[in-house]
Amino acid sequence: NNVDHCARLCHASTVVGLKAAFGSGAMTNSIHDFENADLFLVTGSDTSEQHPLIGSRIINAVNDKGATLIVVDPRKIELAKYARIHIRQNYGTDVAWINGMMNVIIREGLEDKEYIEQRTEKFDELWKTVKDYTPDYVEKITSIPSDKLIEAARLYAGSEKAMIVYSMGITQHTTGVDNVKSLANLAMLTGHVGFPSTGVNPLR
Repeated sequence: NNVDHCARLCHASTVVGLKAAFGSGAMTNSIHDFENADLFLVTGSDTSEQHPLIGSRIINAVNDKGATLIVVDPRKIELAKYARIHIRQNYGTDVAWINGMMNVIIREGLEDKEYIEQRTEKFDELWKTVKDYTPDYVEKITSIPSDKLIEAARLYAGSEKAMIVYSMGITQHTTGVDNVKSLANLAMLTGHVGFPSTGVNPLR
């Protein structure tokens, strides 16, 4: 194929990261699926400004259906007004806070053991990577209060249909591929990918 497009540059991190994790570097859900999610984890995306159609679906799900919204973004974006938790991390520390959430989930036994056994590989290696990322350690790196990180991890792991939504704030870093892979690992750890209204969704 000789047709070039913006994803080669802007979402190269997504293409590489999600292809390594899932075999495809694209959204795992349709836009229609956003209507039925019960939790949204939005990071590195000013969704209501950059993608107003999707942003409005998230807001409607929160206001009309009681969905939970977690925003992880150092900026005071519009969408944060609707969030149950707004986490404001230091710039460039995304891998740390994602690892911290996975640390909490595994330590508290909130991971989806059946999903991990049947659909994933190398769980032990993941644990070796994240075991030192305790909430207190992550707070020193990211400035995220440990109680907020713990609450976010519990909410995400405890939801039935959780969507991760991200954009350029995750991908356009020297660690962009690592950021994307970490989000994919978080979704797989909790069984939140491969089903309607739950998955990992990069936005351009």
